[in-house]
Amino acid sequence: MLEQVDLSAKMSKEEYKPLHDELIAKLVVLQQEARKKGVGVVALFEGWNGAGKGSRIGDLVYELDARATHMHVLSNFDEEGAARFRDMGSGVTGFEPLMQEFWQALGPRGDMTLYERGWYTAAARRLVYTDSEANHAAHLQAYRRAVSEFERQLSADGYVVLKFFVHISKDVQKKRLKGLHDNPDTAWRVSDEELATVKDYDEIYARYDELLRNTDFDFARWTMVNGEDKRSANIAIAKALVRALERALASGPDAAAEAAAAKAAANSAGALDQADPRDRTPEETERVMAAARAQAAEQAEEAPLHSRFTIVKNPPRLADIDHTLALAREEYQEALKREQKRFAELELKMYLARVPLMVLYEGDDAAGKGGNIKRVAQAIDPRAYTIFPSPAPTKVELAHPHLWRYWTRLPRAGHVGIYDRSWYGRVLVERVEGFASPAEWSRAYDEINEFEGELEAWGALLLKFWVAVSPEEQLSRFNDRQSNPDKQWKITPEDWRNRDKHPQYDAAVDDMFRLTSTPYAPWRILESTNKYYARVKALKIINDELEKRLGL
Repeated sequence: MLEQVDLSAKMSKEEYKPLHDELIAKLVVLQQEARKKGVGVVALFEGWNGAGKGSRIGDLVYELDARATHMHVLSNFDEEGAARFRDMGSGVTGFEPLMQEFWQALGPRGDMTLYERGWYTAAARRLVYTDSEANHAAHLQAYRRAVSEFERQLSADGYVVLKFFVHISKDVQKKRLKGLHDNPDTAWRVSDEELATVKDYDEIYARYDELLRNTDFDFARWTMVNGEDKRSANIAIAKALVRALERALASGPDAAAEAAAAKAAANSAGALDQADPRDRTPEETERVMAAARAQAAEQAEEAPLHSRFTIVKNPPRLADIDHTLALAREEYQEALKREQKRFAELELKMYLARVPLMVLYEGDDAAGKGGNIKRVAQAIDPRAYTIFPSPAPTKVELAHPHLWRYWTRLPRAGHVGIYDRSWYGRVLVERVEGFASPAEWSRAYDEINEFEGELEAWGALLLKFWVAVSPEEQLSRFNDRQSNPDKQWKITPEDWRNRDKHPQYDAAVDDMFRLTSTPYAPWRILESTNKYYARVKALKIINDELEKRLGL
Protein backbone atom coordinates (compact mmCIF):
# COMPACT_ATOMS: atom_id res chain seq x y z
CA MET A 1 0.00 0.00 0.00
CA LEU A 2 2.92 2.36 0.58
CA GLU A 3 3.59 2.52 -3.14
CA GLN A 4 0.25 4.32 -3.53
CA VAL A 5 1.67 7.44 -1.90
CA ASP A 6 3.06 10.00 -4.36
CA LEU A 7 5.86 11.55 -2.31
CA SER A 8 6.70 13.93 -5.14
CA ALA A 9 3.30 15.65 -4.94
CA LYS A 10 3.48 19.22 -3.72
CA MET A 11 0.63 21.63 -3.11
CA SER A 12 1.09 25.36 -3.51
CA LYS A 13 -0.02 27.83 -0.87
CA GLU A 14 -2.49 29.37 -3.33
CA GLU A 15 -4.11 25.98 -4.02
CA TYR A 16 -4.03 24.90 -0.38
CA LYS A 17 -5.65 27.80 1.45
CA PRO A 18 -9.15 27.90 -0.17
CA LEU A 19 -9.43 24.11 -0.17
CA HIS A 20 -8.27 23.87 3.43
CA ASP A 21 -10.62 26.63 4.58
CA GLU A 22 -13.57 24.95 2.88
CA LEU A 23 -12.81 21.54 4.41
CA ILE A 24 -12.23 22.93 7.90
CA ALA A 25 -15.47 24.91 7.78
CA LYS A 26 -17.32 21.68 6.98
CA LEU A 27 -15.44 19.73 9.61
CA VAL A 28 -16.26 22.23 12.36
CA VAL A 29 -19.99 21.95 11.59
CA LEU A 30 -19.82 18.16 11.26
CA GLN A 31 -18.07 17.83 14.62
CA GLN A 32 -20.95 19.65 16.31
CA GLU A 33 -23.57 17.56 14.48
CA ALA A 34 -21.74 14.40 15.51
CA ARG A 35 -21.71 15.60 19.10
CA LYS A 36 -25.47 16.20 19.06
CA LYS A 37 -26.25 12.82 17.47
CA GLY A 38 -23.79 10.78 19.55
CA VAL A 39 -21.45 9.77 16.71
CA GLY A 40 -17.96 9.20 18.05
CA VAL A 41 -14.76 9.60 16.03
CA VAL A 42 -11.55 7.63 16.60
CA ALA A 43 -8.58 8.83 14.53
CA LEU A 44 -5.34 6.86 14.76
CA PHE A 45 -2.06 8.32 13.49
CA GLU A 46 0.75 5.86 12.75
CA GLY A 47 3.81 6.30 10.58
CA TRP A 48 7.56 6.62 10.38
CA ASN A 49 9.71 8.25 13.04
CA GLY A 50 10.18 11.81 11.88
CA ALA A 51 7.19 11.74 9.51
CA GLY A 52 5.43 14.64 11.26
CA LYS A 53 2.53 12.86 12.93
CA GLY A 54 2.52 15.30 15.84
CA SER A 55 2.53 18.32 13.54
CA ARG A 56 -0.38 16.93 11.51
CA ILE A 57 -2.36 16.33 14.69
CA GLY A 58 -1.47 19.81 15.94
CA ASP A 59 -2.71 21.46 12.73
CA LEU A 60 -5.97 19.49 12.97
CA VAL A 61 -6.65 20.05 16.67
CA TYR A 62 -6.12 23.79 16.28
CA GLU A 63 -9.31 23.90 14.19
CA LEU A 64 -11.50 21.64 16.35
CA ASP A 65 -13.72 22.22 19.37
CA ALA A 66 -11.44 21.41 22.30
CA ARG A 67 -14.43 20.54 24.50
CA ALA A 68 -15.23 17.52 22.35
CA THR A 69 -11.69 16.48 21.43
CA HIS A 70 -9.46 14.06 23.33
CA MET A 71 -5.78 13.43 22.67
CA HIS A 72 -3.78 10.35 23.66
CA VAL A 73 -0.06 9.90 23.08
CA LEU A 74 1.30 6.36 23.29
CA SER A 75 2.98 5.90 26.66
CA ASN A 76 6.73 5.55 26.93
CA PHE A 77 7.86 1.95 26.82
CA ASP A 78 9.83 0.46 29.71
CA GLU A 79 12.17 -1.94 27.90
CA GLU A 80 13.87 -3.01 31.12
CA GLY A 81 10.55 -3.76 32.83
CA ALA A 82 9.28 -5.63 29.77
CA ALA A 83 12.41 -7.77 29.75
CA ARG A 84 11.82 -8.69 33.40
CA PHE A 85 8.36 -10.01 32.56
CA ARG A 86 9.84 -12.07 29.73
CA ASP A 87 12.51 -13.50 32.01
CA MET A 88 9.93 -14.55 34.61
CA GLY A 89 8.62 -17.18 32.24
CA SER A 90 5.10 -16.83 33.66
CA GLY A 91 3.55 -15.91 30.30
CA VAL A 92 2.46 -12.48 31.56
CA THR A 93 3.31 -9.75 29.05
CA GLY A 94 3.18 -6.69 31.32
CA PHE A 95 1.44 -4.99 34.23
CA GLU A 96 -1.59 -4.32 32.03
CA PRO A 97 -3.14 -5.85 28.88
CA LEU A 98 -1.92 -4.54 25.54
CA MET A 99 -5.08 -2.54 24.83
CA GLN A 100 -5.83 -1.09 28.26
CA GLU A 101 -4.31 2.35 27.77
CA PHE A 102 -6.28 2.79 24.54
CA TRP A 103 -9.49 1.56 26.18
CA GLN A 104 -9.01 4.04 29.01
CA ALA A 105 -8.31 6.95 26.65
CA LEU A 106 -11.43 6.39 24.54
CA GLY A 107 -13.78 9.36 24.60
CA PRO A 108 -17.57 8.95 24.66
CA ARG A 109 -19.77 8.74 21.58
CA GLY A 110 -20.17 12.28 20.30
CA ASP A 111 -16.54 13.21 20.94
CA MET A 112 -13.39 12.82 18.85
CA THR A 113 -10.45 10.81 20.19
CA LEU A 114 -7.06 11.20 18.51
CA TYR A 115 -4.30 8.64 19.11
CA GLU A 116 -0.70 9.61 18.29
CA ARG A 117 0.69 6.14 17.71
CA GLY A 118 -1.55 3.45 19.07
CA TRP A 119 -2.31 -0.24 19.26
CA TYR A 120 -0.23 -1.20 16.23
CA THR A 121 2.96 0.30 17.63
CA ALA A 122 2.15 -1.10 21.08
CA ALA A 123 1.72 -4.61 19.65
CA ALA A 124 5.03 -4.36 17.81
CA ARG A 125 6.78 -3.34 21.03
CA ARG A 126 5.32 -6.25 22.96
CA LEU A 127 6.37 -8.70 20.28
CA VAL A 128 9.94 -7.38 20.26
CA TYR A 129 10.54 -6.95 23.98
CA THR A 130 8.27 -9.33 25.90
CA ASP A 131 7.99 -12.39 23.73
CA SER A 132 10.01 -15.53 23.90
CA GLU A 133 10.53 -17.39 20.64
CA ALA A 134 8.18 -20.12 21.84
CA ASN A 135 5.08 -17.92 22.17
CA HIS A 136 5.81 -15.32 19.47
CA ALA A 137 3.44 -16.79 16.88
CA ALA A 138 0.59 -17.18 19.38
CA HIS A 139 0.96 -13.62 20.63
CA LEU A 140 1.20 -12.24 17.09
CA GLN A 141 -2.12 -13.87 16.27
CA ALA A 142 -3.68 -12.67 19.53
CA TYR A 143 -2.54 -9.06 19.01
CA ARG A 144 -3.78 -8.97 15.41
CA ARG A 145 -7.13 -10.27 16.59
CA ALA A 146 -7.23 -7.78 19.46
CA VAL A 147 -6.71 -4.70 17.31
CA SER A 148 -9.13 -5.81 14.59
CA GLU A 149 -11.84 -6.68 17.11
CA PHE A 150 -11.38 -3.35 18.91
CA GLU A 151 -11.87 -1.47 15.67
CA ARG A 152 -14.79 -3.68 14.70
CA GLN A 153 -16.53 -3.08 18.02
CA LEU A 154 -16.01 0.67 17.84
CA SER A 155 -17.51 0.75 14.37
CA ALA A 156 -20.52 -1.33 15.45
CA ASP A 157 -21.00 0.81 18.54
CA GLY A 158 -21.43 4.23 16.94
CA TYR A 159 -17.85 5.34 16.26
CA VAL A 160 -16.26 6.38 12.98
CA VAL A 161 -12.80 4.78 12.86
CA LEU A 162 -10.10 6.35 10.70
CA LYS A 163 -6.48 5.28 10.48
CA PHE A 164 -3.81 7.54 9.00
CA PHE A 165 -0.34 6.36 8.02
CA VAL A 166 2.13 9.20 7.50
CA HIS A 167 4.71 8.11 4.93
CA ILE A 168 8.14 9.54 4.06
CA SER A 169 11.16 8.32 2.10
CA LYS A 170 14.37 6.98 3.60
CA ASP A 171 16.36 10.08 2.66
CA VAL A 172 13.82 12.43 4.17
CA GLN A 173 13.60 10.39 7.36
CA LYS A 174 17.38 10.42 7.74
CA LYS A 175 17.56 14.18 7.19
CA ARG A 176 14.75 14.96 9.65
CA LEU A 177 15.92 12.66 12.42
CA LYS A 178 19.51 13.86 12.15
CA GLY A 179 18.33 17.47 12.26
CA LEU A 180 16.32 16.82 15.41
CA HIS A 181 19.14 14.79 16.96
CA ASP A 182 21.83 17.41 16.34
CA ASN A 183 19.75 20.39 17.53
CA PRO A 184 20.22 20.91 21.29
CA ASP A 185 16.63 22.11 21.61
CA THR A 186 15.17 18.97 20.02
CA ALA A 187 17.81 16.33 20.77
CA TRP A 188 15.59 14.85 23.50
CA ARG A 189 13.14 13.75 20.81
CA VAL A 190 15.57 11.44 18.97
CA SER A 191 17.88 9.02 20.78
CA ASP A 192 21.00 7.49 19.25
CA GLU A 193 19.09 4.22 18.96
CA GLU A 194 16.21 5.86 17.07
CA LEU A 195 18.63 7.59 14.71
CA ALA A 196 20.31 4.26 13.99
CA THR A 197 17.02 2.69 12.86
CA VAL A 198 17.31 4.59 9.56
CA LYS A 199 19.58 1.84 8.30
CA ASP A 200 16.72 -0.65 8.73
CA TYR A 201 14.32 1.43 6.60
CA ASP A 202 13.92 -1.12 3.82
CA GLU A 203 13.17 -3.97 6.24
CA ILE A 204 10.70 -1.85 8.21
CA TYR A 205 9.11 -0.71 4.94
CA ALA A 206 8.25 -4.31 4.07
CA ARG A 207 6.79 -4.90 7.56
CA TYR A 208 4.73 -1.71 7.42
CA ASP A 209 3.40 -2.59 3.99
CA GLU A 210 2.34 -6.05 5.12
CA LEU A 211 0.71 -4.59 8.24
CA LEU A 212 -1.26 -2.03 6.25
CA ARG A 213 -2.51 -4.58 3.73
CA ASN A 214 -3.60 -7.02 6.46
CA THR A 215 -5.42 -4.44 8.59
CA ASP A 216 -7.25 -2.38 5.96
CA PHE A 217 -10.73 -3.37 7.08
CA ASP A 218 -14.05 -2.25 5.60
CA PHE A 219 -14.98 -0.85 9.03
CA ALA A 220 -11.59 0.81 9.60
CA ARG A 221 -9.72 1.80 6.42
CA TRP A 222 -6.23 3.18 6.19
CA THR A 223 -5.68 6.62 4.63
CA MET A 224 -2.18 7.02 3.22
CA VAL A 225 -0.68 10.46 3.86
CA ASN A 226 2.24 12.16 2.12
CA GLY A 227 4.33 13.26 5.09
CA GLU A 228 6.82 15.11 2.91
CA ASP A 229 4.34 17.86 2.08
CA LYS A 230 2.41 19.18 5.04
CA ARG A 231 -0.23 20.87 2.88
CA SER A 232 -1.04 17.68 0.97
CA ALA A 233 -1.07 15.81 4.27
CA ASN A 234 -3.46 18.21 5.98
CA ILE A 235 -5.84 18.10 3.02
CA ALA A 236 -5.82 14.28 2.90
CA ILE A 237 -6.61 14.09 6.62
CA ALA A 238 -9.37 16.71 6.50
CA LYS A 239 -10.97 15.12 3.41
CA ALA A 240 -11.06 11.70 5.04
CA LEU A 241 -12.64 13.07 8.22
CA VAL A 242 -15.27 15.06 6.32
CA ARG A 243 -16.22 12.11 4.07
CA ALA A 244 -16.45 9.69 6.99
CA LEU A 245 -18.57 12.01 9.13
CA GLU A 246 -20.88 12.88 6.25
CA ARG A 247 -21.52 9.18 5.61
CA ALA A 248 -22.09 8.43 9.28
CA LEU A 249 -24.48 11.34 9.79
CA ALA A 250 -26.39 10.58 6.61
CA SER A 251 -27.22 7.05 7.74
CA GLY A 252 -30.42 6.86 9.75
CA PRO A 253 -30.35 5.92 13.43
CA ASP A 254 -31.17 2.41 14.59
CA ALA A 255 -34.61 2.80 16.15
CA ALA A 256 -34.27 -0.37 18.25
CA ALA A 257 -30.89 0.72 19.59
CA GLU A 258 -32.21 4.20 20.40
CA ALA A 259 -35.19 2.77 22.27
CA ALA A 260 -32.95 0.40 24.22
CA ALA A 261 -30.53 3.22 25.06
CA ALA A 262 -33.38 5.41 26.31
CA LYS A 263 -34.66 2.61 28.53
CA ALA A 264 -31.15 1.93 29.87
CA ALA A 265 -30.69 5.63 30.66
CA ALA A 266 -34.04 5.73 32.48
CA ASN A 267 -33.05 2.68 34.51
CA SER A 268 -29.69 4.20 35.37
CA ALA A 269 -31.43 7.35 36.59
CA GLY A 270 -33.90 5.34 38.67
CA ALA A 271 -36.81 6.55 36.54
CA LEU A 272 -38.25 3.17 35.56
CA ASP A 273 -41.56 2.50 37.23
CA GLN A 274 -42.65 -1.13 37.37
CA ALA A 275 -45.39 -2.63 39.46
CA ASP A 276 -44.53 -4.88 42.40
CA PRO A 277 -45.50 -8.43 41.33
CA ARG A 278 -46.76 -9.24 44.85
CA ASP A 279 -49.66 -6.85 44.24
CA ARG A 280 -50.93 -8.80 41.21
CA THR A 281 -53.97 -11.00 41.03
CA PRO A 282 -53.49 -14.66 40.00
CA GLU A 283 -54.94 -13.83 36.58
CA GLU A 284 -52.45 -10.99 36.11
CA THR A 285 -49.61 -13.25 37.21
CA GLU A 286 -50.57 -15.87 34.63
CA ARG A 287 -50.67 -13.23 31.87
CA VAL A 288 -47.22 -12.02 32.94
CA MET A 289 -45.84 -15.57 32.87
CA ALA A 290 -47.34 -16.26 29.45
CA ALA A 291 -45.71 -13.10 28.13
CA ALA A 292 -42.43 -14.13 29.77
CA ARG A 293 -42.45 -17.50 28.03
CA ALA A 294 -43.23 -15.85 24.70
CA GLN A 295 -40.42 -13.33 25.11
CA ALA A 296 -37.99 -16.09 26.11
CA ALA A 297 -38.79 -18.00 22.91
CA GLU A 298 -38.42 -14.85 20.80
CA GLN A 299 -35.07 -13.93 22.32
CA ALA A 300 -33.80 -17.49 21.95
CA GLU A 301 -34.51 -17.21 18.21
CA GLU A 302 -32.46 -13.99 18.02
CA ALA A 303 -29.41 -15.48 19.74
CA PRO A 304 -26.54 -16.64 17.47
CA LEU A 305 -26.55 -20.31 16.56
CA HIS A 306 -22.78 -20.59 16.78
CA SER A 307 -19.78 -18.64 18.03
CA ARG A 308 -16.83 -17.46 15.92
CA PHE A 309 -14.69 -18.71 18.80
CA THR A 310 -13.90 -22.26 19.87
CA ILE A 311 -16.32 -23.51 22.55
CA VAL A 312 -15.69 -26.41 24.95
CA LYS A 313 -17.29 -29.69 23.96
CA ASN A 314 -19.91 -29.90 26.72
CA PRO A 315 -20.75 -26.46 28.14
CA PRO A 316 -22.93 -26.36 31.27
CA ARG A 317 -26.73 -26.33 31.12
CA LEU A 318 -29.13 -25.18 33.81
CA ALA A 319 -31.12 -28.40 33.47
CA ASP A 320 -28.06 -30.46 34.48
CA ILE A 321 -27.35 -28.67 37.78
CA ASP A 322 -27.55 -30.93 40.83
CA HIS A 323 -29.15 -28.89 43.62
CA THR A 324 -28.76 -31.73 46.16
CA LEU A 325 -25.00 -31.34 46.61
CA ALA A 326 -24.15 -30.35 50.15
CA LEU A 327 -21.61 -30.27 52.97
CA ALA A 328 -22.30 -30.72 56.65
CA ARG A 329 -21.32 -27.79 58.85
CA GLU A 330 -18.40 -29.61 60.53
CA GLU A 331 -17.00 -30.79 57.19
CA TYR A 332 -17.48 -27.29 55.78
CA GLN A 333 -15.57 -25.56 58.59
CA GLU A 334 -12.62 -27.91 58.23
CA ALA A 335 -12.54 -27.70 54.41
CA LEU A 336 -12.97 -23.90 54.41
CA LYS A 337 -10.03 -23.43 56.78
CA ARG A 338 -7.85 -25.73 54.67
CA GLU A 339 -8.67 -24.10 51.33
CA GLN A 340 -8.36 -20.54 52.65
CA LYS A 341 -4.90 -21.32 54.04
CA ARG A 342 -3.96 -22.86 50.73
CA PHE A 343 -5.17 -19.78 48.82
CA ALA A 344 -3.21 -17.43 51.09
CA GLU A 345 0.00 -19.34 50.29
CA LEU A 346 -0.71 -19.44 46.57
CA GLU A 347 -1.57 -15.75 46.41
CA LEU A 348 1.99 -14.84 47.47
CA LYS A 349 3.47 -17.11 44.79
CA MET A 350 1.04 -15.65 42.26
CA TYR A 351 2.20 -12.14 43.17
CA LEU A 352 5.87 -13.02 42.81
CA ALA A 353 5.17 -14.53 39.38
CA ARG A 354 3.09 -11.43 38.49
CA VAL A 355 0.12 -13.58 37.41
CA PRO A 356 -3.18 -11.61 37.46
CA LEU A 357 -6.17 -13.55 38.84
CA MET A 358 -9.71 -12.55 37.87
CA VAL A 359 -12.66 -14.24 39.59
CA LEU A 360 -16.07 -13.46 38.12
CA TYR A 361 -19.42 -14.18 39.80
CA GLU A 362 -22.78 -14.31 38.07
CA GLY A 363 -25.82 -16.19 39.30
CA ASP A 364 -29.34 -16.28 40.59
CA ASP A 365 -30.63 -13.61 42.97
CA ALA A 366 -30.07 -14.67 46.61
CA ALA A 367 -27.82 -17.52 45.48
CA GLY A 368 -25.02 -16.45 47.83
CA LYS A 369 -22.58 -14.56 45.60
CA GLY A 370 -21.75 -12.05 48.34
CA GLY A 371 -21.09 -14.72 50.95
CA ASN A 372 -18.92 -16.64 48.50
CA ILE A 373 -16.90 -13.54 47.65
CA LYS A 374 -16.46 -12.81 51.35
CA ARG A 375 -14.88 -16.22 52.02
CA VAL A 376 -12.52 -15.82 49.07
CA ALA A 377 -11.44 -12.31 50.06
CA GLN A 378 -11.00 -13.26 53.73
CA ALA A 379 -8.20 -15.62 52.81
CA ILE A 380 -5.75 -13.09 51.41
CA ASP A 381 -4.09 -9.75 52.17
CA PRO A 382 -6.60 -6.90 51.63
CA ARG A 383 -3.93 -5.10 49.59
CA ALA A 384 -3.90 -7.98 47.13
CA TYR A 385 -7.45 -7.74 45.80
CA THR A 386 -10.07 -5.34 44.49
CA ILE A 387 -13.79 -6.10 44.38
CA PHE A 388 -15.57 -4.62 41.38
CA PRO A 389 -19.38 -4.44 41.72
CA SER A 390 -21.63 -3.90 38.70
CA PRO A 391 -24.50 -1.53 39.48
CA ALA A 392 -26.57 0.11 36.74
CA PRO A 393 -24.19 1.94 34.36
CA THR A 394 -23.67 5.66 34.82
CA LYS A 395 -24.41 8.29 32.17
CA VAL A 396 -20.73 8.37 31.19
CA GLU A 397 -20.56 4.58 30.95
CA LEU A 398 -23.66 4.47 28.78
CA ALA A 399 -21.93 6.84 26.34
CA HIS A 400 -19.13 4.30 25.79
CA PRO A 401 -19.08 0.71 24.49
CA HIS A 402 -20.63 -1.66 27.03
CA LEU A 403 -17.25 -3.23 27.86
CA TRP A 404 -15.59 0.13 28.58
CA ARG A 405 -16.34 0.18 32.29
CA TYR A 406 -14.64 -3.22 32.56
CA TRP A 407 -11.80 -2.35 30.21
CA THR A 408 -10.93 0.34 32.74
CA ARG A 409 -11.39 -1.85 35.86
CA LEU A 410 -8.77 -4.57 35.75
CA PRO A 411 -6.34 -5.81 38.40
CA ARG A 412 -2.65 -5.22 37.80
CA ALA A 413 -0.35 -8.15 37.22
CA GLY A 414 0.10 -10.14 40.41
CA HIS A 415 -3.17 -8.92 41.95
CA VAL A 416 -6.69 -10.33 42.28
CA GLY A 417 -9.81 -8.79 40.74
CA ILE A 418 -13.16 -10.10 42.03
CA TYR A 419 -16.26 -9.20 40.02
CA ASP A 420 -19.67 -9.16 41.70
CA ARG A 421 -21.59 -9.48 38.44
CA SER A 422 -19.79 -8.46 35.32
CA TRP A 423 -19.68 -7.71 31.60
CA TYR A 424 -22.17 -10.55 31.14
CA GLY A 425 -24.90 -8.11 32.09
CA ARG A 426 -25.12 -7.26 28.37
CA VAL A 427 -26.35 -10.80 27.52
CA LEU A 428 -28.34 -11.31 30.74
CA VAL A 429 -30.19 -8.38 32.34
CA GLU A 430 -29.76 -6.05 29.34
CA ARG A 431 -31.09 -8.73 27.00
CA VAL A 432 -34.04 -9.65 29.21
CA GLU A 433 -35.01 -6.11 30.25
CA GLY A 434 -34.53 -4.52 26.83
CA PHE A 435 -31.65 -2.24 27.88
CA ALA A 436 -29.79 -3.41 24.76
CA SER A 437 -31.25 -4.02 21.31
CA PRO A 438 -31.19 -7.54 19.83
CA ALA A 439 -28.42 -6.48 17.46
CA GLU A 440 -26.35 -5.20 20.39
CA TRP A 441 -26.67 -8.16 22.73
CA SER A 442 -26.43 -10.78 19.98
CA ARG A 443 -23.02 -9.50 18.85
CA ALA A 444 -21.88 -9.12 22.47
CA TYR A 445 -21.10 -12.84 22.85
CA ASP A 446 -18.19 -12.59 20.44
CA GLU A 447 -17.13 -9.20 21.84
CA ILE A 448 -16.92 -10.78 25.27
CA ASN A 449 -15.01 -13.81 23.97
CA GLU A 450 -12.51 -11.49 22.33
CA PHE A 451 -12.10 -9.43 25.52
CA GLU A 452 -11.48 -12.56 27.54
CA GLY A 453 -9.08 -13.80 24.87
CA GLU A 454 -7.07 -10.60 25.29
CA LEU A 455 -6.97 -11.15 29.04
CA GLU A 456 -5.69 -14.68 28.46
CA ALA A 457 -3.05 -13.39 25.99
CA TRP A 458 -1.95 -10.90 28.65
CA GLY A 459 -1.39 -13.83 31.01
CA ALA A 460 -4.42 -13.52 33.28
CA LEU A 461 -6.12 -16.49 34.91
CA LEU A 462 -9.87 -15.92 34.46
CA LEU A 463 -12.35 -18.01 36.45
CA LYS A 464 -16.08 -17.61 35.75
CA PHE A 465 -18.58 -18.88 38.32
CA TRP A 466 -22.34 -19.28 37.92
CA VAL A 467 -23.82 -19.43 41.42
CA ALA A 468 -26.97 -21.55 41.19
CA VAL A 469 -29.82 -22.03 43.64
CA SER A 470 -33.02 -24.07 43.27
CA PRO A 471 -36.26 -22.07 42.78
CA GLU A 472 -37.63 -23.41 46.05
CA GLU A 473 -34.59 -22.39 48.05
CA GLN A 474 -34.53 -18.98 46.37
CA LEU A 475 -38.14 -18.32 47.42
CA SER A 476 -37.31 -19.38 50.98
CA ARG A 477 -34.39 -16.93 51.09
CA PHE A 478 -36.52 -14.14 49.63
CA ASN A 479 -39.15 -14.64 52.32
CA ASP A 480 -36.49 -14.80 55.02
CA ARG A 481 -34.99 -11.52 53.87
CA GLN A 482 -38.40 -9.89 53.60
CA SER A 483 -39.38 -10.86 57.15
CA ASN A 484 -36.03 -10.12 58.82
CA PRO A 485 -35.43 -6.38 59.51
CA ASP A 486 -31.67 -6.99 59.47
CA LYS A 487 -31.85 -8.47 55.96
CA GLN A 488 -34.55 -6.37 54.29
CA TRP A 489 -31.92 -4.22 52.58
CA LYS A 490 -30.96 -7.32 50.59
CA ILE A 491 -34.39 -7.70 48.95
CA THR A 492 -36.00 -5.27 46.51
CA PRO A 493 -39.11 -5.25 44.30
CA GLU A 494 -36.74 -5.85 41.40
CA ASP A 495 -35.71 -9.20 42.93
CA TRP A 496 -39.35 -10.27 43.08
CA ARG A 497 -39.94 -9.12 39.49
CA ASN A 498 -36.96 -11.16 38.33
CA ARG A 499 -38.60 -14.34 39.66
CA ASP A 500 -41.43 -13.70 37.19
CA LYS A 501 -38.86 -13.52 34.42
CA HIS A 502 -37.14 -16.83 35.03
CA PRO A 503 -38.10 -18.17 31.54
CA GLN A 504 -36.25 -15.28 29.89
CA TYR A 505 -33.31 -15.53 32.25
CA ASP A 506 -33.07 -19.32 31.89
CA ALA A 507 -32.91 -18.97 28.10
CA ALA A 508 -30.35 -16.17 28.38
CA VAL A 509 -28.13 -18.14 30.78
CA ASP A 510 -28.14 -21.26 28.62
CA ASP A 511 -27.24 -19.16 25.57
CA MET A 512 -24.45 -17.55 27.58
CA PHE A 513 -23.04 -20.95 28.56
CA ARG A 514 -23.36 -22.21 24.99
CA LEU A 515 -21.69 -19.20 23.34
CA THR A 516 -19.03 -18.08 25.85
CA SER A 517 -17.63 -21.28 27.41
CA THR A 518 -14.26 -21.04 25.69
CA PRO A 519 -11.27 -23.28 26.53
CA TYR A 520 -9.45 -20.31 28.09
CA ALA A 521 -12.51 -19.13 30.10
CA PRO A 522 -15.07 -21.91 30.62
CA TRP A 523 -18.09 -21.48 32.88
CA ARG A 524 -18.08 -23.37 36.18
CA ILE A 525 -21.17 -24.08 38.26
CA LEU A 526 -21.26 -23.41 42.01
CA GLU A 527 -24.22 -25.39 43.33
CA SER A 528 -25.34 -23.02 46.07
CA THR A 529 -28.61 -24.43 47.39
CA ASN A 530 -26.19 -25.48 50.11
CA LYS A 531 -23.96 -22.43 50.60
CA TYR A 532 -21.29 -24.40 52.41
CA TYR A 533 -20.74 -26.62 49.39
CA ALA A 534 -20.49 -23.66 46.98
CA ARG A 535 -17.99 -21.72 49.12
CA VAL A 536 -15.59 -24.62 49.43
CA LYS A 537 -15.96 -25.57 45.77
CA ALA A 538 -15.08 -22.03 44.64
CA LEU A 539 -11.94 -21.90 46.77
CA LYS A 540 -10.88 -25.37 45.65
CA ILE A 541 -11.27 -24.46 41.97
CA ILE A 542 -9.28 -21.23 42.49
CA ASN A 543 -6.49 -23.12 44.25
CA ASP A 544 -6.36 -25.98 41.76
CA GLU A 545 -6.22 -23.61 38.80
CA LEU A 546 -3.59 -21.41 40.43
CA GLU A 547 -1.39 -24.44 41.10
CA LYS A 548 -1.79 -25.55 37.50
CA ARG A 549 -1.04 -22.01 36.22
CA LEU A 550 2.06 -21.68 38.43
CA GLY A 551 3.33 -25.15 37.55
CA LEU A 552 3.17 -26.41 41.16
